[in-house]
Amino acid sequence: MNKIVLTTLNARYTHSAIGLRYLYANLEEFQENTSIVEFTINEAIQTIAEKILMHNPSIIGIGVYIWNATEVKELIEILKKVSPETTIVLGGPEVSYRPFRVDFSNANYILQGEADLAFYKLVKDIETNCAPTEHVIRQTMPDIKKIKLPYQFYNEHDVANRYIYVEASRGCPFECEFCLSSIDEKVRNFELDNILKEFELLWEKGVRSFKFIDRTFNLNMRFANSILDFFLSKEPPYFAHFEVIPDHFPESIKQKIAQFPAGSLQLEIGIQTLNPVIAENINRPLKIKKIEENIAFLETQTKAHMHLDLIVGLPGETLESFGKNLDTLCSLSHSEIQIGILKKLSGTSIARHDEKFAMTYSDIPPYDVLKTKEVGFLEIQKMKRFARFWDLTYNSGNFKETMQIFFQGKSVFDEFYAFSEWIYTQTDATWKISLERLSALLFRYLVDVKNYHDKTIAEAMLDDIMSLQGRVDPKFLKPFHIKPTVVNANTTNNKMNKRQNAREI
Repeated sequence: MNKIVLTTLNARYTHSAIGLRYLYANLEEFQENTSIVEFTINEAIQTIAEKILMHNPSIIGIGVYIWNATEVKELIEILKKVSPETTIVLGGPEVSYRPFRVDFSNANYILQGEADLAFYKLVKDIETNCAPTEHVIRQTMPDIKKIKLPYQFYNEHDVANRYIYVEASRGCPFECEFCLSSIDEKVRNFELDNILKEFELLWEKGVRSFKFIDRTFNLNMRFANSILDFFLSKEPPYFAHFEVIPDHFPESIKQKIAQFPAGSLQLEIGIQTLNPVIAENINRPLKIKKIEENIAFLETQTKAHMHLDLIVGLPGETLESFGKNLDTLCSLSHSEIQIGILKKLSGTSIARHDEKFAMTYSDIPPYDVLKTKEVGFLEIQKMKRFARFWDLTYNSGNFKETMQIFFQGKSVFDEFYAFSEWIYTQTDATWKISLERLSALLFRYLVDVKNYHDKTIAEAMLDDIMSLQGRVDPKFLKPFHIKPTVVNANTTNNKMNKRQNAREI
């Protein structure tokens, strides 16, 4: 019987590939001869090839995503040169839709769509000498009730070192043109009793961090309420992450969310734009009043940590419009606001705007927008740096007190845009900036450029920096002779929700 290796290159070591475990769970008689081997995109590709081939596989299944497409291409080329007889099968979002902008022609097969059951069929066909002749095999949508769940195949190492990804449903009812999930408009739910049993087994195994990959967790009230009840019945600490619809929070769900203790619940809320014209351009439902009401409720009546998303470069949107979006969100919530750059994913309908709005994208992953009719290339570049510095300062939680002084009723976008421009002149980089250097730069900007009183900024910054136990006050603040705040170890949150408190960069 053929030996099989299921593999992928994760973005980080702490990530785990739920897709590989679904394939493994549904491999029937081939399971005993199959191994799951995970790597990261930072590892040497030749070393990855070596470790895979040490298993002496006849078939290698590789999960391909936007973050690892280039590395997978290189990996396939090496594998085929040193072991040409090995059959390579690709699957995952990056190969599920045309056009392929990375050349995967060296692979033997590409399975497009959900391959939970299709991979088993392909392996069986190969085993029985009935291998298909086509290179690209398009799958029909599998019956979700026939898919075996993968959760027992998270091992002790995964539980101790990696995020555990789970799901209660697949698909999305909305048709947002930039999103792959919009292609599968029908939402399909797994059997509720089955997934709750699996979650209980994960809990017994020691899992305390659950990251749900459902696109619309709060769409189905019965599922959402039951899953929230599952966590509310448990003893903290634990951490549950959900992606939710911003305008759909029925009273029963609100009541349950309000019961979660601090540090235990994170809600990822895809806003993307608050401009009704732009939302209509991309076919995204936008009920602004409901969104504002729900964010206000989550902000004031719950301890949930929100992660709000905005996108730069949407068709028709100007920087001024984006700035108003950011100002509005900051007025509604003090939570994390993730600023992303629009990407043109194969299979999505965002391409229909290319001519009208002069949309120009990179053909290299992650296929981000380079310029639009309203936002030029140089401005897009500046916004990429804006997003990075925003993440290091505002989102990191390292400068909560300092950020309050920074804005003080002014336009958040205008003030931070100016800071982003200034700090880039000092660093000529956006990566590998230590916390102490970043702190010193922020201090200099507020004191030397914005003319704030140095002791006022020093006091706020020291409170921020010393908000986590174990830190020492930085050298540049020592001349102010400020007594640092003493942090009680019992009041700091656990390691599962670092971004909800200050963290190291």
